[in-house]
Amino acid sequence: MKVGIFRGKEEKPISEISPSSIFKMKVAIFRRKEEKPISGISSSSMIEMKVAIFIIAVGVFISFVPVAESQTNGADVQAMQALSKNINGATALKWTDPDPCNWQPQVACETPGRITRIQIGNSGLAGTLPAELRNLTSLRHLELQNNGLSGPLPSLSGLSQLEVLLLHNNSFSYIPPDFFSGLSSLQNVVVDKNPFSPWQIPESLKDAQLLVNFSANTANVTGPIPDFLGSSFSSFNHLGLAYNSLRGGLPTTFAESPMVSLWVNNQNGVKLSGGVDVIKNMTSLQQAWLQSNAFSGPLPEFPQSNPLQELNVRDNQITGIVPQSLISLPSLKKIVFANNLLQGEMPSFPKSVESDVNQTGTINRFCLSSPGKCDSRVDALLSVAKNLNYPVKLAADWQGNDPCNNWVEITCNGGNITVINFKKMGFAGTISPDFVLFTSLQKLLLADNNLTGSIPPEIAKLPKLLELDVRNNKISGKVPSFNGNVKVETDGNPDIGKDTGGSSGSPGTSPAGGGSSGGGGNGNDAGGNKKSSNTTVIVGSIVGGGIGLCFVAGLAYCLYRRKQHKFGRVQSPHMTVIHPQHSGSDPDTVKITVAGANLNGGSASDTYSHTSSGPNDIHVVEAGQMAKVADFGLVRLAPDGKCSVETRLAGTFGYLAPEYAVTGRVTTKSDVFSFGVILMELITGRRALDESQPEENMHLVTWFRRMQINKETFQKIVDSTIDLTEETLTSINTVAELAGHCCAREAYQRPDMGHAVNVLLSRSGRHSRMAVPHLRSWPAWTTHKLAYPPGHLGLQIPSPQLMEGENWKCAWKVWPSGFSDSFPSAEGDEDC
Repeated sequence: MKVGIFRGKEEKPISEISPSSIFKMKVAIFRRKEEKPISGISSSSMIEMKVAIFIIAVGVFISFVPVAESQTNGADVQAMQALSKNINGATALKWTDPDPCNWQPQVACETPGRITRIQIGNSGLAGTLPAELRNLTSLRHLELQNNGLSGPLPSLSGLSQLEVLLLHNNSFSYIPPDFFSGLSSLQNVVVDKNPFSPWQIPESLKDAQLLVNFSANTANVTGPIPDFLGSSFSSFNHLGLAYNSLRGGLPTTFAESPMVSLWVNNQNGVKLSGGVDVIKNMTSLQQAWLQSNAFSGPLPEFPQSNPLQELNVRDNQITGIVPQSLISLPSLKKIVFANNLLQGEMPSFPKSVESDVNQTGTINRFCLSSPGKCDSRVDALLSVAKNLNYPVKLAADWQGNDPCNNWVEITCNGGNITVINFKKMGFAGTISPDFVLFTSLQKLLLADNNLTGSIPPEIAKLPKLLELDVRNNKISGKVPSFNGNVKVETDGNPDIGKDTGGSSGSPGTSPAGGGSSGGGGNGNDAGGNKKSSNTTVIVGSIVGGGIGLCFVAGLAYCLYRRKQHKFGRVQSPHMTVIHPQHSGSDPDTVKITVAGANLNGGSASDTYSHTSSGPNDIHVVEAGQMAKVADFGLVRLAPDGKCSVETRLAGTFGYLAPEYAVTGRVTTKSDVFSFGVILMELITGRRALDESQPEENMHLVTWFRRMQINKETFQKIVDSTIDLTEETLTSINTVAELAGHCCAREAYQRPDMGHAVNVLLSRSGRHSRMAVPHLRSWPAWTTHKLAYPPGHLGLQIPSPQLMEGENWKCAWKVWPSGFSDSFPSAEGDEDC
């Protein structure tokens, strides 16, 4: 039976029928296209009709009751309507429904009534972005890439839920200074290829503490690279700043960064400059693109544990010798260093390494055109240049394998080097003792530079030396004793002749005060007896001072022992004493003595008592069986209102958080660090501190981070007693990622323990509708591989292609029975 509902002659959807119309409806029942009166309807048809009317009535009721609850947030509606108007969304994207939550699939409302995703990349759009976008406070994804959008970007300040921001390949013209303010959940930023007016990376980017990827290639970024890019983000993976107008050097804070890939190549204008030594300390770096800049100085020595796979320094001013540690680096797969000023022997890389060393048309300053030993004089001169940081000025002019063949500043006689003249070259560094290798040297002229350190005594042994000129530098220390026929000139060095140990007299009494010593130049005073007398006084002073120091040290030790005895009743093998002395470093800090349940047979309260001279804010707390890893739970023992305590270092080395070991200040995040170390122990079967390992592998945390970078390498370090099935490995990877976050260098970068509990229980399959505060979804794209051009390494960096869709996995908000009281939540569940 077909039931039709009519109002007049026009059929209308159920949602448009008013409740009162239910009772005025004309019900027509058709059977074989013939209308029949109700009296002629069979009993079975009557039942069907009643069911149909009941369903219609329920549908009408439901359509009216929940309208207010399902309606999209008013501010979100206004923002989306403004966006649609600016980009012609009604026509280009068919955004015609009055409710933006129905603009699928480009718009999603995961939270009832709130816009969470706008994914309109690759849609051929034009227009501008409205200022109202900042009102979408539940927005997590904003993907506008590969369109023709233009005009200034509106500020997104305050969008604390935003995680992914893809704006690349558009025509945006301006980024406001507060653009990144308050974007505390931001993980992935791509603004490549936009004709912005010149801008610098703002300090407000530090708000994005979860940042994984920041890419602003060809985006007119200017100024220096901010230091905070190397020290503020514990999960930082990729930094892309190529084809901009950056200047200055690589920040030293990069040594602290977990960065895997670094692209700062092809800068315009002044370019990046300085040395590249910092990359040897970047323990996660696999890919470094530094080409087409003005970097200078030598390539660094790399530890063999360094994970570097690709290094490109082409078209710079790199000097010095290619270090053997780089040639033999196990992880190295590709190196490009054409068009530099590299010196010494041409390197010979293993066949497994792709190198441009033998390519025609490349420029460097190797002594030979193929691998082979250099002339001994070349090696000696390069050894001297090493102490000067291999100056560009020398590398540019020293060519070939014969230093007597037009090498600037070098004079020879019969193939022997007799004069080295480095006057007024602007050199910094120190005077190399390897000058002694030039046995025919007669003149060594180093005046008018910025040399520091002292004159090596080896130089005084040169058999044919006639003149040493070190005037107008910053040389200190005593002048060695030269032969009487050597002219030693030291004017213009204020600290020359001073005893660097601090026991010499006033500057005016230094033995080689600075004048030209045309005679021996050995520092003798006019009166030998006077010098002998001064020496006696100095020696006597040293001996007397030593005796005095010993006396003071002994007295201090006795006082220390007395003080320790004062607290002897508290200390025992079965308890932990934490900061019994009053430091006074912070008026808000509580000093706590944490003891076992039984101290020398008595309770904590009767084992320690205040004295009139003792601090009145020391608290004695019974803690039961503490903490042999670290001070777990210590903060819970503090009185109400206190968030941290200062402690005497308690715990086992290898588990202690960096800030705890250095400052003695412990917080809940210190406990989280120690917990992360335990997770690493469970995964690997190794101890936190294993002194049987080589030095670079001794500390579990640093070794674990290094091994975790490569998926294949990581699988090899998993405890051999664990059966590595596909499911088990997935769980181990999750726990390993959690362990890495727990052991972040900075305390504020570590998760809360509640988050750790959720992650671990999500792998156990125990789900609950209760929620731990502030748990976030983890993006699956952090483990996908970037789609590289042919020939590139497949590094684990987020790909714009992979980030445009629903490539996300959710960490369930779960906890076991009994945890609800421990982790109260003000937030409701969110569907993942």
